[in-house]
Amino acid sequence: MTVERVLPTGDAHDLLDLVRDLIGKEVAPRAAADESAGRFPREVFTTLGRAGLLGLPYPEEHGGAAQPYEVYLQVVEELAAGWLAVGLGLSVHTLSCFPVAAYGTAEQRAALLPEMLGGEWLGAYCLSEPQSGSDAAALTTRAVPGDGGPAGSTGSTGYTVDGVKAWITHGGVADFYTLMARTSADGARGISCFHVPAGTEGLSFGAPERKMGMKSSPTAQVRFDGVRLAPEALLGSEGEGFRIAMAALDGGRLGIAACAVGVAQAAFETATAYAAERRQFGSRIIDFQGIGFMLADMATQIAAARALYLDAARLRDAGRPYGTRAAMAKLFATDMCMKVTTDAVQVLGGYGYVEDFPVERHMREAKVLQIVEGTNQVQRLVIGRALAREAGNAGL
Repeated sequence: MTVERVLPTGDAHDLLDLVRDLIGKEVAPRAAADESAGRFPREVFTTLGRAGLLGLPYPEEHGGAAQPYEVYLQVVEELAAGWLAVGLGLSVHTLSCFPVAAYGTAEQRAALLPEMLGGEWLGAYCLSEPQSGSDAAALTTRAVPGDGGPAGSTGSTGYTVDGVKAWITHGGVADFYTLMARTSADGARGISCFHVPAGTEGLSFGAPERKMGMKSSPTAQVRFDGVRLAPEALLGSEGEGFRIAMAALDGGRLGIAACAVGVAQAAFETATAYAAERRQFGSRIIDFQGIGFMLADMATQIAAARALYLDAARLRDAGRPYGTRAAMAKLFATDMCMKVTTDAVQVLGGYGYVEDFPVERHMREAKVLQIVEGTNQVQRLVIGRALAREAGNAGL
């Protein structure tokens, strides 16, 4: 089933054509083997960067493409359909660049964004901790005033960071880490945001997590042991980090929704093609009502999820509040993806459970999308609180 894209410009259609060509040549052909071997495709991200795909929603003056979010997300969807490790990797990288692009000084943007958006640097986003995942405001990693200069230097006022971050995508392979750390004890208002280059003394990593899926995308603890940061490592103002983190996550949740739609679309296409070829009792199994209805539900759910994330993206592009809609899109799309990939395995029967077809990988990948960027239980909490506020404002 061909995905009919409605894009705002002819240039955006050309961009999608470029993306599909890259996926066909550089991404999809290696996905199964690299996932099986647990190989991280760093060079693919370099290729994407040099093709202008790592900075799609960011300004042209710093190497971005100034594309609307609705276009960027459809690129993420296409990449995730080809290989989730790459689609989700682009989403995480975009999330990691956001604090510099939105809150950095002119000097910080000029110094950092060209390398971030051009493919030379790949980012990681350090918010979660072993004991504070969903409750992000409870993080304990601390950045205290201290000498932020190189070892042995004097007269530099910066920060010294100690703590551990957990479940970090690209942990150990990223070129920079966007860090949320506590600069005071004042709850959410005591969190600040920092840029930490890889290779900084005192920065180390745990062994990659042994995961159900996404085996070629490293996930690891990131450890800060007396990491010394210069004053210019601070992004935004002290105490502004939690607001920066939440603003970044609104966009990141849309990236996860787009990834979910891409994975579901790929699984659906495999299931449909198989059902159209597989014959039992003298007929194609797609002609059996039980299978036909299952595929019809899958197609409808995918289309609905795509429409929901694009609606949220258009709100963002229009400068309107979109956080609640982003939570809805993430919730619906990832739950949909889990169901669609499970049903795709069922359509293929025994063949769906083995690695000869990609649907078993899609099903394993789908589960993580219900967890990252805020679990779906947290998304329901976000939506419920927004409904309560609206009811209160309406005097209900």
